[in-house]
Amino acid sequence: MGQPQQPADTEAEADALRAADPAAGADTPARPETAAGPDTPARPETAAGADTPARPDTPAGKPPLRIGLVGYAFMGAAHSQGWRTVGRVFDLPRRPVLAAVCGRDAAAVRAAADRHGWAAAETDWRALIARDDIDLVDICTPGDSHAEIAVAALAAGKHVLCEKPLANTVAEAETMVRAADEARRRGQVAMVGFNYRRVPATALARRMVAEGRLGTLRHVRVTYLQDWLVDPAFPLTWRLRREHAGSGSLGDLGAHIVDLAQYLAGEPLAGVSALTETFVRERPLPSAPTSGLAAVSSAGTGTVTVDDAALFTGRFTSGALASFEATRYATGRKNALRIELNGERGSLAFDLERLNELWYHDGTEPADHAGFRRILVTEPGHPYLEAWWPPGHGLGYEHTFVHQARDLVLAVAEGRAPEPSFADGLQVQRVLAAVEESAEKNSVYTPIAV
Repeated sequence: MGQPQQPADTEAEADALRAADPAAGADTPARPETAAGPDTPARPETAAGADTPARPDTPAGKPPLRIGLVGYAFMGAAHSQGWRTVGRVFDLPRRPVLAAVCGRDAAAVRAAADRHGWAAAETDWRALIARDDIDLVDICTPGDSHAEIAVAALAAGKHVLCEKPLANTVAEAETMVRAADEARRRGQVAMVGFNYRRVPATALARRMVAEGRLGTLRHVRVTYLQDWLVDPAFPLTWRLRREHAGSGSLGDLGAHIVDLAQYLAGEPLAGVSALTETFVRERPLPSAPTSGLAAVSSAGTGTVTVDDAALFTGRFTSGALASFEATRYATGRKNALRIELNGERGSLAFDLERLNELWYHDGTEPADHAGFRRILVTEPGHPYLEAWWPPGHGLGYEHTFVHQARDLVLAVAEGRAPEPSFADGLQVQRVLAAVEESAEKNSVYTPIAV
């Protein structure tokens, strides 16, 4: 995304937490199995389905890569979109097959399977991992279960994709890296899902930095701003409980911007100085399973045990400076991720809410006509865009998951380690841990093991 679940504060809270299945969502209500769409016919819940044979069955003879998904709400739906679409856009050496999806509510997971095109449904992730028609396990659960599921899947001989952040603690992430290293020697691969690396504009930015277009890096500044917790009456979902989420805005949003900054800079952070704050410390308990970032309140309250906002500065190993802000309390900001890199020869700037654009300043040009210029990242020569639409026809958020699936399928087929690896996820986890340590020590500068 494990640590054992801590006791609920009250009996009402315990009931609400049992009802609020983190893997479920209001966007996947229970429906009759026959309510599936025309391209997702009803199938037996435990059967792999006729479209998941363990043999090449296309004219090109491409072998299937059979996917098992654990978790089916917000991230599960996004990953389903990626797996369902990738083979129809990119010419891949293996054909992704949506073999089975897993969630704890039998009716809801069957409905999710029908909606998203999964051939079978399971209610126990252990049963999904044990299936012999699964080649790759995709983990989209809260962080408290990432380590247990990933380690078990790797031990069972499966490839693994795990949503970010990799784990809830550094110790869990280290365990996952050891399991991934052992599996790598057996020919398996493991990847962590930092999907913002797969925006064509950020991939282009990385290419330009690697080409030396910015020269020596001096500054990186990055913010990730949302506002879905501004209302103090918003319920106490799993994302606000440390035992489930590990941390709050720091792990949810901060993990993304730490990875993106290190990826674009091409180097890790060496240390940080941080502040964190929890603005609303008691919230109503949820009355029903949550869907994405939405929830309904019930009677009774519980304690928020994660941060609401994190603000920190950092230093890269080269000496370049960085600043980071992650909050879910920026009123009016919905998904505002912005990053700017300044180097001795130029600068780059990216805004996720304008994700088909990259802004570039070439500092070597004469001052009388120099300035930031807008690059419309829709050309076939730009990363990932050779398979999409004519120039000028933009992509969106969901396409990052298609690109993520593409890169992982290629890594599996070619037998190479994918990026970002579990080791990359561990590096991000170490940064998050250093941020929390610094904040606890009144912002003291805290080195990060590299």
